[in-house]
Amino acid sequence: MIHMILGGSTDGDSGRARKAHWRRLENFEISRGADLPKDPVISFGVEDLRGVVTPHNDALVVTATVSIYDVARIFIDNGSSVNVLFKSKLDQMKVEGFEFEPVSTPLYGFAGHAIPPLGQIVLPLSLGTDTQRVTKMIAFTVVDTLSANNRILRWPTLKDFRAVASTYHQKLKFPVGKGVGVFCGDQKVARRCFEGVVREKEKKSACGA
Repeated sequence: MIHMILGGSTDGDSGRARKAHWRRLENFEISRGADLPKDPVISFGVEDLRGVVTPHNDALVVTATVSIYDVARIFIDNGSSVNVLFKSKLDQMKVEGFEFEPVSTPLYGFAGHAIPPLGQIVLPLSLGTDTQRVTKMIAFTVVDTLSANNRILRWPTLKDFRAVASTYHQKLKFPVGKGVGVFCGDQKVARRCFEGVVREKEKKSACGA
C-alpha cells in the first residue's frame, strides 16, 4: 500500500496554528477576479508526448536546482502535503547560512507509520533553465529514512510556482512572465527509482522484516 505523506509543519506546527488556518479559510470570500494573476494559459497536447515512451506508468521525476546544487531524482507528488528532504542528501549538500528549525508534528505515509522529522530548512528551489527559470524559497522537512528519491515536492510547492504537472505527458509547466516554462521528467530515472524500491521491499520480505 502506498500512502500520501501528511503531517510536518504544514499549516502550522501546532493545533492552534492549524485552527487559525481553518478560520482563515472559513472567512475567506472568493474575489470577483480583480486580484487574480494574469497568467498565460497552460495546456498539454499531442506535441508534449514527443520523446515520451507510451503507454507508461512512470512517476514524474525531475532534476532541479536546490541551493547551488543540481539535484536529480526529485519526485513530484501531487498527493503529499510536505516537501521531504532526506538527511543523507542534506549532508551531501553541506549547505551553509540556512537555519534548521525544529518540527514537532510527525509525518505519516512512510509505509503507513509515523516518522519524527529532524527539523525544517528553507532553501532556494529553481525550476526551468536560462530565461525560463523561476526561483522561490521553499521549506523542506528533513527526515532520516531511506528512499530511492532525493526529494519529494508537494502540491503546495506546485501552487507556489503556479505550476501544473502532467504525469502522462512527463512534464511540469509554470508561468514565466508572459510565457510558459517547461520542465521534463526522466522516465529512465523514474523506472530505476521504482525498481530500487521493489528490490528493497523484496529484501525485507525475505528477511522477515
